[in-house]
Amino acid sequence: MMPDALIDAGLQAGVVVALGLLGAMLAPKDFRWRWLLAAAVLIVLHDALLLRLYGMLPELVEGSRWNWTGKWLATIGFLAIAALPMFGWRRTGITLVQSKGARLGWVVFAVLAAGLLAAGFHYGGGPADADTIAYQWTMPGIEEELFYRGVLLLALNEAFRTRWRMLGIQVGWGGVLSCVAFGLIHAMAYRNGAVSFEWSAFLMTGVPAVVLLWLRERTGSLLAPVLAHNVVNGAFVIF
Repeated sequence: MMPDALIDAGLQAGVVVALGLLGAMLAPKDFRWRWLLAAAVLIVLHDALLLRLYGMLPELVEGSRWNWTGKWLATIGFLAIAALPMFGWRRTGITLVQSKGARLGWVVFAVLAAGLLAAGFHYGGGPADADTIAYQWTMPGIEEELFYRGVLLLALNEAFRTRWRMLGIQVGWGGVLSCVAFGLIHAMAYRNGAVSFEWSAFLMTGVPAVVLLWLRERTGSLLAPVLAHNVVNGAFVIF
């Protein structure tokens, strides 16, 4: 498990670094390589925590088919990293304070949530067990948003300082790379000496990542992305 998982994480980090270097060629004056290197390290660390340090730590929730322990480890680990002076909780979006343009973000969230819940009601696969409901309505949004739209996004935004005004938010190459990284963890895998990549999985996660990034930048907080993420994961497991 450990060698394949390490290669898997290394490949994901390598793709982000390669695309980052491409971005650096386009805007070299605004590029800071140490932050890109930090982002690559964060990706590998994230993978290690999710996998309980590659199985070295025990599973604490017996009888569950969901990765509670790995998600808790990653959440605690990246909360600690977010508390470091070079990051900061407010800068990583760990705040309830909303930016001036947040109202539109919350309107978009409400529309998306209503649509997803309606779809779940009509197309859901039937009632899920309590363990699944509890997990899908909490951990994916909390842990993944903390990492991808919080700590990792900050590192990548520090690596690429140039911003463009788009759809009412300031977004840069770092934001693009954070969406790519989110898609890669769902689409790319290294197993038994071979690399696999599923475009369908990449698009099904990478495209929502753009919406979550927009919510994060529009509201200035991780609150809306966390709630939206959990609605996406949970809407089809309660009906």
